[in-house]
Amino acid sequence: MMRFSSFNKTALAMLVLVAAMPIATHAQTFTSLASFDLTNGAGPVAPLAQGRDAKLYSTTILGGAFQNDGTVFKITLGGTITSLYSFALESDPTAGLVLANDGYFYGVTANGGEGRCEYGCGQVFRISPKGAETTLYSFSLCPRADCAGGLYPYGSLVQGVDGNFYGTTALGGPGGAGTVFKITPDGTLTTLHSFRFTDGYSPTAPLIQATDGSFYGTTAAGGNLSCSPPGGCGTIFRITRDGAFTSLHSFNQTDGDFPQGLIQASDGGLYGVTFEGGSGDGGGTVFRATLQGVVTTLYSFGFLSTYGYYPLGTLVQATDGNLYGTTQEGGTGGGLGGTIFRITLSGVFTSLYDFCSERNCADGSLPVAGLMQSTNGLLYGTTDEGGSYGVGTVFSLDAGLGPFVAFVHPFGKVGATGGILGQGFTGTTSVMLNGVPASFTVVSDTYINATVPPGATTGFVSVTTPTGVLKSNVPFRVIR
Repeated sequence: MMRFSSFNKTALAMLVLVAAMPIATHAQTFTSLASFDLTNGAGPVAPLAQGRDAKLYSTTILGGAFQNDGTVFKITLGGTITSLYSFALESDPTAGLVLANDGYFYGVTANGGEGRCEYGCGQVFRISPKGAETTLYSFSLCPRADCAGGLYPYGSLVQGVDGNFYGTTALGGPGGAGTVFKITPDGTLTTLHSFRFTDGYSPTAPLIQATDGSFYGTTAAGGNLSCSPPGGCGTIFRITRDGAFTSLHSFNQTDGDFPQGLIQASDGGLYGVTFEGGSGDGGGTVFRATLQGVVTTLYSFGFLSTYGYYPLGTLVQATDGNLYGTTQEGGTGGGLGGTIFRITLSGVFTSLYDFCSERNCADGSLPVAGLMQSTNGLLYGTTDEGGSYGVGTVFSLDAGLGPFVAFVHPFGKVGATGGILGQGFTGTTSVMLNGVPASFTVVSDTYINATVPPGATTGFVSVTTPTGVLKSNVPFRVIR
């Protein structure tokens, strides 16, 4: 099994075997916050996640105490990086972290663990905000032909409504083409589905749980095996908590190739990018899919385009309703640096920022991971290369969006207690769920516990603080 020294097209292709007129603008404020220096990490390829303390947490695939094995780190909004944990045994933590209901972060490493693979077959772990790490499960090769276990989890976990975590492995399982699994917080793993090429091959992106309760995801290859390149161009699938699986769409090169992670936007549709393919000359796409699998291409990137090409990270819908993302390459920085872009739900595309193409560029180069929006309103991301030491950066982009509140998980039953993330909570006087008062406890200036009140219905949450009212970026879904 190869290791990723840089999460790029060639490396992942080896792993899986594989519109509107753009408008250039530079009105947004870009800030390079920090540079990795090997000891605190190197080569970040996963998105950031906000913690209860309003700091941002993620992983790097290289660097740390063992120099080449990766880290878990946190960074303040002002740019101070702290390494929380250094992996060993060439673990390759390619995925981001998910903040769980219990206040811990959960994640996976693509390699490492105790499995019988050259560098380990991957693992699931839990880590505290202070860096105390616990390995919950190690994947392993299995001598039996009907072995249910998967190998090499690359995509982030998602915590479902039931409190369990759901994820994928890129390879392994009885079909040999990867799996979907469920794992409890204490480490009991159940394989829900094993891919067999025609229904998908090598799911490397994270799952999402949509408003219908089902999980949706993509496979990097498989599906229509006649699609060029040989091996299929990837699929979109749906799976229930009980493992009922439906293949929804097979990409055909023209509508994209090598799909990445999905999000569900405010209109109920699923949105994502493909790393390659499209109606242009193969630079990738932005697409919309219905929950039934009907795919519409919103934008096709052109190879060597000054507006970027090869989008790899998951999109994020910001509080203005627009989608924001990155391309790994392209832009006006010489064709290699990558870009940040915005696209409306109807497909109006705007290029926002171009990264420099040199490894030692101060602002970074190759933004592999997707963006996230902090509750202060700014967008944050990372670059795989560049910065003061050439091994990656953390940056912010101010698109003029104001502060808001977010949820640890945007769903819950009446009587359940959930977490609200934000800032300026000290002295909060009320929390309202779609107009219904909720009981709450201010845990810190950046975190509130609130209970879903009787009579509440799905809707936005508003928090009244001493400085004003903060509204949630998405509705909270009340589960009956």
